[in-house]
Amino acid sequence: MTSPHDPPKPTRAENRIASFRYAFAGWGFVLRNTPNAWIHLSIMLAVIAVGLWLRLDLLRWALLVLAMALVWVSELINTAIEAVVDLASPERHPLAGAAKDVAAAAVLTAAGFSVIIGLLVLGPPLLARLSLF
Repeated sequence: MTSPHDPPKPTRAENRIASFRYAFAGWGFVLRNTPNAWIHLSIMLAVIAVGLWLRLDLLRWALLVLAMALVWVSELINTAIEAVVDLASPERHPLAGAAKDVAAAAVLTAAGFSVIIGLLVLGPPLLARLSLF
């Protein structure tokens, strides 16, 4: 028997298919509400196009995919943190701002290191292909 003072049970997916639907709904939320997600997507597609043009080997692809995943995971977590902070603290609060700033810094850090990885992975074969190296 539950009392009115018992905490609510967490909402869970009814089955595996529903859990995938929720995950895709999360992607949809990010793409609809986060302009930077479109920047990440555009850069990712450009990197994939250059990688295909350069006919990269498997190891180089693995490094690029890992870097792209790091940026996307950071962006998804950042968006989740921002939504939760907005829900928990609708009015401005220094700690709410700090939480959102730190989450954004995580995305910036991931994106910055991904640029470095991209230059290290794509740079030499791109220079060789363009006969500049």
